[in-house]
Order: sequence, then C-alpha cells, then structure tokens
Amino acid sequence: MGVSQRFGQNARSGSKVAFILLEAASFVGILGGSMVFMLLPWTAVNLAHSSLTAGIMISLSNIPGLVLSPLMGSAIDRFGRRRMAIIMQFVVIFSSLAFPLTALFGWMNVPALIILAMVRGLVGNAPMSARKALLPDVVAGSNISLEKANGLHESIAAGGFAIGPALASVLIGAFGTFNTFYVVASFELVAGLIAMAILVHEHHEAHEAEEKAGAVAYILTGFKTVSKVPSVLILLLTFAVLATVYLPTEMVVLPNYYSSIHDAKSMGFLLFDMAIFTMVGSFLFERIARYLSYAAIMRWAILLVAGSMIPMAFLPPSWVMFVCGAVLGLAWGPLPPLVNVVVQRKIPANQRGRVFSLEATIWTGGPMISMGLVGWGVDALGVRLMYPIIAGAVVVTALILSTRKSVKDLNTADYSDDEPPTAGMSSVPSEVGA
Repeated sequence: MGVSQRFGQNARSGSKVAFILLEAASFVGILGGSMVFMLLPWTAVNLAHSSLTAGIMISLSNIPGLVLSPLMGSAIDRFGRRRMAIIMQFVVIFSSLAFPLTALFGWMNVPALIILAMVRGLVGNAPMSARKALLPDVVAGSNISLEKANGLHESIAAGGFAIGPALASVLIGAFGTFNTFYVVASFELVAGLIAMAILVHEHHEAHEAEEKAGAVAYILTGFKTVSKVPSVLILLLTFAVLATVYLPTEMVVLPNYYSSIHDAKSMGFLLFDMAIFTMVGSFLFERIARYLSYAAIMRWAILLVAGSMIPMAFLPPSWVMFVCGAVLGLAWGPLPPLVNVVVQRKIPANQRGRVFSLEATIWTGGPMISMGLVGWGVDALGVRLMYPIIAGAVVVTALILSTRKSVKDLNTADYSDDEPPTAGMSSVPSEVGA
C-alpha cells in the first residue's frame, strides 16, 4: 500500500497518528496559553499596584471572547473543525507578540494592557474549542474510546497548563515579563504547525433547515440545543458557577497574596501543583468511569474541590497549600473529560463547535461577573478575609449543585459498557483536511 493510500485510510477512519498530532498541538498551545494565564494578572498587579485594577482588567479582557465566542463556534461548525483549529491558532500568535512590541516602543501602561488583553480575548479559546470538537473525528474507527481519548486529551492539556505558570515564573525572573511573551508566541507557532499536519475525515450531519437559517439563528442554535439536553445543561451550569465563584482565587486572590510577599515562584509552583494533579485526575477518568456513574463522578468532584479550598483559604504554610492544591487538582481532573464526552455523545456533530464555544463563553464570562468584586474585596478587606468568604461560597454552591435531580441525567451519556463503534459520529463526510 502506498504512502498516499495509507494516509487516505487514516484520514477516512481516524488514526493514532492523527490523535497524537492533535494532542501534541493541544499540549504546546495550552502550554503557551497557560503562561499568559499568569503573565496578565502579574503584569496588571505590578503596573497598577492594585488587585481591583487587575480584576477589572481581566474582566474587560474577557468581554470580546464572551460576545464573539458563539460566533467562533459557528465558524468551527460552518467552515470545518480542523481548518479553524489552524487559523485561530495563528491569529493567537499575533495577539501574543503585541504585548512585548508595545512595551518595546514604550507604550505599555494599564489602558494599553487592557486593550491588548481584550484583543487576545477575541480568539484565545477558539483553538481549544475546535480541537475538542475535532477529537471524535480523530478517533473514529480506531480502538480508542471517547472516555480514554478525552481523559488523555484533558490530561495532556492539564500537563501543558501545569508547566506553563511554573515556566513563566522562571522566565519572568530570568528575562523579564514582556520578553516572556516571545516564548509564548513561539509555542503557539509550533502548535499551529503541528495542527497543519493532522489528516482527518470530518463527519457532518445534514441539517438543511439549520443551514438555510439566518446567521443569528445559526449562532443561537448552540444555546437552544443545550437548553434541551439536561445532561449537558447541568454540566455547563456547574462550570458557570465554579468559574464565577472559584476562578477569581487563581486570577486575583493568589496573585495579590504572592505579589505582596514577593514570591512569584511559589505562586507559579502552586498552580503547577494543582495542574499536575488535575492531569492525573483527567488521566484516570476512563478508569474511574468503570466504577462510578457519571452522576457520582460529578458529585464527588465538586464536593472535593470545595472541601480542599477550606484550609487553603487560611493561607497556611506552603507545604499545606501544596497538599490541598493537589487534592483540589485531583478532584477537578475528571470534570473536563466528563463534559467533553457528554457533549460529544449528546450533541450532533455539526453543532459541537457551537456548544464547546458556549462552554468557553461560560468559562470566560463567569469570572467577569465576580472578578471586579473580588478585586475590590481584596483591596478593601484583605486576602486573609476575602479568601475564606470565597471558599464558603464554593462549599455552598457545591452542595446545591450536587443535590440537583438533573445530575442523574448525566448517566444517559454513559455508553462505556456498550458503546456504538461510531459514538458521537455522523454519516456525511467532508473532504480530508478541509
């Protein structure tokens, strides 16, 4: 069999090579993106010397992504998952280069930082959404189950996120904050080049009425679909609450605390610790799903996340923070692959991009509601009072979410005992590499 025939066969049926390339692109892209996760609040705190300013900056930077994320999802579904994974990755590179170039010309200040962060927010999550939407196509026809594929996908992504903040903290000390953005852009360039090498056969479903609908109706399909699928709705609601209540601790509270004691490395390695154990939890998802129902996984995950925050909120010695961070990461780990599998099984292939973009919208929009308030609370009350308040709020919301009756609907997406060979797939193909 010739090389072209082998590549054609891999593209038609999915292959381990395509899966490896997808995961390599994901790892490198998220490695660069997670460095920015630390760089932006760190830069804001040091420029403005204010947690409120940092919170406002992060909130404002999320507005473009919040507004345009559904549009990005529509582009993924309309123009192709692979194609948009490549295009959006290259667009992100230019947004990263804008930070050091602005500083180089002496134009960097808080307003400029906010504007650049907003520009980056336009497309920052689009490559990740496209890769998650593409994953079932990549493993279709192979012996890789969706549980295993998504567990590995999120584990590898968490690995990239684990290394990013730690690497950023080291590079900040060695080369300076803005020069570190050049490293970010380099990683993102590599991710885009790897994505270009993926050969995959994208599956599509015929939705003539949807295709003929107007642009607005097409964009809103993701919202309408989610509202009709309880299993997806409860997971996205959980992510919305956690993003709104929990995420400010990593983006405002911890940067303020570690900046006040001039300890960037401890912050970087705490995030590294949590991300490493998130990686372990994601990697174990397939095995956990053999013994626990999807509903049980969701309940235990959010309750353990809340429980581990309680001691962390009192800012104990570093070793205690690292232990609790490990528990938090391990509990969090199974949640992302659970969301992926449920969406991929319950949502038609031609709507996955919009639903995953909706997830990204929730993840970026949630902190907008609370980030400024948390920043004000830290400035007014101090970290030692504000952190326990947030931890208490996470505990309350975890108890409420874990007792909802709709959590049981998650079990309708669990086909692990008798999975159709093309689960999550549809029958109408697109051109390879379209």
